[in-house]
Amino acid sequence: MRIKYVVSTMVFWGREHPLSFEQECQFLASLGFGIELWPNLKSQTECRYDRRNWDRLAAATEGMEVVMRSRDDDPTLDQWAEQIECARLLGACIVTDLRNLGIPIEHDLNGCGFAGDVVKLADRNDVRLCLETGPLPILKQAGEKFESICYCLDTGYARLDSEHSFRQYVDDLAPRTAVLHLTDNYGETDDHEPPGLQGGMPRDEWDYLLEVLNQYDNDVVGSLEMCPCMPSVMIRQASEFLFDALKWPNRPQKQPGYADVNYNQM
Repeated sequence: MRIKYVVSTMVFWGREHPLSFEQECQFLASLGFGIELWPNLKSQTECRYDRRNWDRLAAATEGMEVVMRSRDDDPTLDQWAEQIECARLLGACIVTDLRNLGIPIEHDLNGCGFAGDVVKLADRNDVRLCLETGPLPILKQAGEKFESICYCLDTGYARLDSEHSFRQYVDDLAPRTAVLHLTDNYGETDDHEPPGLQGGMPRDEWDYLLEVLNQYDNDVVGSLEMCPCMPSVMIRQASEFLFDALKWPNRPQKQPGYADVNYNQM
């Protein structure tokens, strides 16, 4: 396994005085991280992936590892085509879920013609689709039906499933995992705490995840998907746990070419 790390723009949600998008990217790049884009700012409906925004997205993320979280407003096929073209421009994969691919959350994979059309568009544009969150049997069926689909293994979601264990998610999805959503919780709700909570997911489960991922020759992006506190605090806490305590490989390095960038509210 080869792994790179990004930070989800979820960390900037709900700030009283948010940074501009360019400042968000500069802040993360200065720490050596890439970025996972969400389609909207919190409480707003305008989609970042609209064609008119492409130049700005490309300029701000130049040189960064980029992941895109798909639109979550039941996108049409035309809207899917637009965000797939955006992903191709940014060199990004797209993380999506069953609903936004038009796949029913049932124990029988029927009526997925829309998903088939989306997969063909992605294949034609050389864009990787990564499926996350949903009943484990349906995720597996979707992977069997669409050979090019990969998985986003969300550690917070997998920890909360009452029907399947965390290790079942790891065993079943790891062979085709391309993205990890690295987040923690207390076992009650998916509140997107930084990894390494006292009372969160046990250390041996994190060790098991890395051990199994290392069995496969995959390029993986680990995304810190967190939202409770200030971005700089979350990134520091998550980094100390993942890289100092767990010894995960390829720790992001601060970039000497950048000025000293801090997350300072204006």
